[in-house]
Amino acid sequence: MTTERIPYRYDIVGSFLRKPELKAARKDFEDGKITATELKAQEDKSIRELVADEKKAGLKAVTDGEYRRAFWHLDFLWGLDGVDKVKAEHFSVAFKGFQPKAETLKITGKIDFPENHPFLDHFRFLKAVAGNTTAKQTIPSPSMLHLICCVRSTDYQPIERYQNEEVLLNDIAAAYQKAVKAFYEAGCRYLQFDDTSWGEFCSADKRKAYAERGIDVDAVGRKYVAVLNKILEAKPADMTITMHICRGNFRSTWSSAGGYEPIADILFSHCHVDGFFLEYDSDRAGTFEPLRFIKDQKVVLGLITSKTPELENKEDVIARIHEAEKYLPLDRLSLSPQCGFASTEEGNLLTEDEEWAKIRLVKEIAEEVWGND
Repeated sequence: MTTERIPYRYDIVGSFLRKPELKAARKDFEDGKITATELKAQEDKSIRELVADEKKAGLKAVTDGEYRRAFWHLDFLWGLDGVDKVKAEHFSVAFKGFQPKAETLKITGKIDFPENHPFLDHFRFLKAVAGNTTAKQTIPSPSMLHLICCVRSTDYQPIERYQNEEVLLNDIAAAYQKAVKAFYEAGCRYLQFDDTSWGEFCSADKRKAYAERGIDVDAVGRKYVAVLNKILEAKPADMTITMHICRGNFRSTWSSAGGYEPIADILFSHCHVDGFFLEYDSDRAGTFEPLRFIKDQKVVLGLITSKTPELENKEDVIARIHEAEKYLPLDRLSLSPQCGFASTEEGNLLTEDEEWAKIRLVKEIAEEVWGND
């Protein structure tokens, strides 16, 4: 397996709808009816079945569907040293409809990536099940730890070590460098940072709200790019690291709206990831024009929505791909759903059959546009 064609012409963001028996097992575990060992056995079984389905669908990269997580981001961040899981009055961001469970995190000590972080074993299991197929690992972007604790929070009080914010950012970068190396040593060659900070920074309403609190989101964004680039210095040459930018995805709802123009120069022109997964499934994402700032990265166009069951018109999607081609050569473009199908364990409002129909459509369109490349 080489990294030359990653991201693939048809690819996935990461999460899949949880199977009913997995949801039942997680509920039974929360209620004390089954043990952690019994829950893991069901997770293992469900992941084996999912990977078989992914391979059957012809996907060239498979994930574990994020089946062991409650949230796309918090489970990983809770596993870092110096981070505590805490209850909250409400979730840290408001969605346009349903609201997630009110859980969040707090920085209580020196940030570090432990050698026994549970996601490492999760990946090792996925890689064993994937066999010769590329095993893709998704984790939250380092930006998310700072965003949740230090930007969204209105009552953040830094611990003594982090009175100087540069110390915090340096510790986050060092922790993620360890994570990159650890996943690589576990056999990972395809790693993705999932990030909603940039989706927020695209939003005129949220930019205004942050400005009213004295927060310059452009300055914050530049700090995030510096941290990301420092982390990427640890990336081995045969490893691909991409970034997925999202405007919120919970029970088919969303939390931010606005095109990429406000963040395009800061992020696209200066961040050294290998590729961007960009959601383009609705007017909330704006036009393709900000793609003019893309440098050497590949771009995966999220033109197929994971939020609703209706299938997109194939010709309309192909036309949009060629519209994007005005700003980037076709050879540097790919296609995927705009997000995962279950950023939290609850999942979006469609069925498994409808989910796989979306995956088949992505593959069909990609093969028509790019052939079997």
